Amino acid sequence: MHLKPFETHSTRMQPMYLLTVQLPAENADTIIEHVTTITPLTAGKYDCNSYETAPGFERYRPGEGAAAGKEEAIRKRPGVVILYFQIEDDEALLANVVEKIFAVNPYQEPFITVERVLVSRSKGLDDSKNPYRWWNTTGDWKKAS
Repeated sequence: MHLKPFETHSTRMQPMYLLTVQLPAENADTIIEHVTTITPLTAGKYDCNSYETAPGFERYRPGEGAAAGKEEAIRKRPGVVILYFQIEDDEALLANVVEKIFAVNPYQEPFITVERVLVSRSKGLDDSKNPYRWWNTTGDWKKAS
């Protein structure tokens, strides 16, 4: 499907790749650390942009030839997250990122999904008086973590 970029008053909608990776929560930082050696995961004036879901469960049964050996019972593994991030719409970059994810992923069969999407990028309008922006509130966004 061809996605056509467009603009509004405030934003540009541009084509990018959205990658999702399913993996144990303890490995998510490793994936981002290695991916950002290839691409900075930028969005406007921010980099290292990604999203990680709350941990859930995955189910699987090792089959013939699996590293764990064939098993009859279905395993249920807790602590699995989905990591989301966007990269530029560049097939060579995509190939490099997928290869890096595969190399540092703990699974024999990594769950990597790629979708071509349109993403918003701000035109950088003056939002200094917008009451909905986090920098104009007293919320915990301003507190150091």
